[in-house]
Amino acid sequence: MFRVLALSAAVALFAVTGHAAEPAAKAAAKPDTARGQQIATQLCAACHAADGNSTISTNPKLAGQFAEYLHKQFTNFKSAEGKKALRENAVMSGMVANLSDADMKSLAAYFAEQKLQPAVARDKDLAAKGQAIWRGGNSQTGVPACAGCHGPSGAGMPAFYPRLSGQHAEYIEAQLKAFRAGTRANDQNGMMRGVAQRMTDAEMRAVAEYAAGLRSK
Repeated sequence: MFRVLALSAAVALFAVTGHAAEPAAKAAAKPDTARGQQIATQLCAACHAADGNSTISTNPKLAGQFAEYLHKQFTNFKSAEGKKALRENAVMSGMVANLSDADMKSLAAYFAEQKLQPAVARDKDLAAKGQAIWRGGNSQTGVPACAGCHGPSGAGMPAFYPRLSGQHAEYIEAQLKAFRAGTRANDQNGMMRGVAQRMTDAEMRAVAEYAAGLRSK
C-alpha cells in the first residue's frame, strides 16, 4: 500500500514539475533581442550597419527581413560536424563560427525588428523591364513570375521566401548569378537555381533593379 501511494505521489510530482518546466523552457528559448543588438554592434556593423541597413550595395540589408529566413542563412553559413557549410562564404563563415544557435536566433530577431531604409531603383527603363518579368515571367524560356513566391510587392513569405523589396539591386543580381552558377546552393529544393539557370544577365539586372524600388509593409 505504501509503495502504491509513493508511486502515485511520484507520478503526480513529475506531472506538476513537468508542466511547470514547459513555460520555463519556452521562455529560455525566446530570442534575446538585446543580445542580438550586442552581437550586431560588435560583429555585423562594419558590413551591414548596426541596425541592418547596409549602405554597401554588395552587402544585403538585413533590417526588416524575416527572422526565420535570417536564422536559416546564419545556420547555413556555419559548418558543423566536419561538414562544409551549406552556404559557403569565407567571411560569413568566420563571423558565425563562434555563435550559438541561441545567439543566431537572437541576432535574427533583432534585425527583423529594425525598420528598413530601402534602396531605390535608379534606372526607370531597366526597372520597367524588370517589372514585366517580376509580374509575368518569361513564358518563352520558362522563367516564372517572381511575384509567385516573393509577392507582388516583394514582401516575401516568412520562413520560405525572403523579402526583396528595397534590397540593394547589386546584391540581388549577384545572388541570382550565384544561384545560376551553383556557387550558392542552399535554396529549397533547388528552386532558385532552376529559375536562375533560365535567366539572362539582362533579365537578372532588370529584376534586381525593379526589386530595389519595390515597397512593402
